[in-house]
Amino acid sequence: MNPSIESPHNGPQATDRALPRAVAAARVAEETRGTDVRVLDLHGLTELFDYFVLATGTSRRQLHAMADEIDLVLKKEMHDVRRGIEGYEEGRWIVLDYGDVVIHLFDAESREYWDLEQLWGDARRIPAADLEAAQ
Repeated sequence: MNPSIESPHNGPQATDRALPRAVAAARVAEETRGTDVRVLDLHGLTELFDYFVLATGTSRRQLHAMADEIDLVLKKEMHDVRRGIEGYEEGRWIVLDYGDVVIHLFDAESREYWDLEQLWGDARRIPAADLEAAQ
């Protein structure tokens, strides 16, 4: 991970500490067979958080596996602790709150219905090449 990636939110002198964690969550979602994994950069759109990570799973069990593994990796490798979790029991849309990074794990129907990419349409999508460079 490269924690010195500049953040448009913090200016050229600051480092973006959230991006490596967002990238790690996206990587874990892909490794646990999540599909359509996206990272949205919300700098300048809200002061509540910096990134959304979105991924789709095929079953409640897979969504649980993604959520559990993301928690494990962010805690062990990134020394970050989740601040909150919603939807785990229902297993259709799980939200993991890490403060400046919020991870949304959906089943296909919920992702299509809520369409966060459209809702946050002004957010910059982080290209896959940039995600790889941040690792």
